[in-house]
Amino acid sequence: MERKKILFVCPYPFDEAPSQRFRYEQYLSALETEGFQFELAPFLNLRAWKMLYKSGQSFQKLFWLVLSFIKRFFLLFQLYHFEYIFIHREATPVGPPFFEWAVRFIWKKKIIYDFDDAIWLEDPNEKGSLKARIKWKSKVKSICKWSYKVSSGNDYLAQFAKKFNERVVVNPTTINTDYHKEIKVSKREKNVIGWTGTHSTLPYLKIILPVLDELAKEYDFELLVISNQKPDFDVRYMRYIPWRKSKEIQDLNQMDIGIMPLTNDIWSQGKCGFKLLQYMAIQKAVIASPVGVNKKMIQESGAGYLAETKERWQSAIAKLLMDPSFREDLGKQGQEYVENNYSVNSNKSTFLSLFQ
Repeated sequence: MERKKILFVCPYPFDEAPSQRFRYEQYLSALETEGFQFELAPFLNLRAWKMLYKSGQSFQKLFWLVLSFIKRFFLLFQLYHFEYIFIHREATPVGPPFFEWAVRFIWKKKIIYDFDDAIWLEDPNEKGSLKARIKWKSKVKSICKWSYKVSSGNDYLAQFAKKFNERVVVNPTTINTDYHKEIKVSKREKNVIGWTGTHSTLPYLKIILPVLDELAKEYDFELLVISNQKPDFDVRYMRYIPWRKSKEIQDLNQMDIGIMPLTNDIWSQGKCGFKLLQYMAIQKAVIASPVGVNKKMIQESGAGYLAETKERWQSAIAKLLMDPSFREDLGKQGQEYVENNYSVNSNKSTFLSLFQ
């Protein structure tokens, strides 16, 4: 019997982007076990990806972008032996959905359309930029209509997709809990409040800096920031660690408390709570803004606090700073919740159902 073949069409190179790693890359071995074959087709190759976020070098960036569009066009002539085309977010970063249209109406292939943000909206962090103006946000609706199935990261995203397609699967972003159990670190002298995320989400961290400034007058703690880019702010109690895949869990384990502040807007409603999952998976107590799926995760897990106001953030952080045994209890509850609801093992059948 011939094995079914899947082409993963994605923005970034393999093992370089969190959204890809935790949406589908960690399920590739499960697909092989189930008898599928697959190939990966990133828009950017590794060299282009590394150059894109460096300052300057505009000509080289333009060269790689044009080359990437050309490669994407020629990919259309290589689709004949694939049964499923899994598209993560978009086939091209800007412009109309020509590739997706061709896959559906010329090749008549089954599109699995996967997204984990409210990408039909303008990202507040890109507002007014050239990138935002040429994104062609309306294509998300069209791709949903053309898809065999839509894979959405949470209920909010699924509600949007269901306006255009009945075959919508809530496929949450998940954690490989086996991997997250591997490394432990010794106790620190100071309590560590931790935050991790890509450079595009650093503005959310700024929201609670006034709260931390006030707490620093009374409590001795450290703010650990793990990101692929150094923050554009500096406070005396902050320590920055560049994100490193090889040290990811070891670095996260330096935290005692994990935080996830967000603005309360329609863009943030689409967030999939991944920071919370990372913290809870390694038994860290959490505090988060009650926005989108954050509220559900903390209420169901009992792993921490929801904080909407400055006063609530301050009291929640103070409580956890002063009570390490309570933090430990919350962390255990969070880890159990992730294992049962947001782990690769618990979600494997849902992911595989996309290809049925």
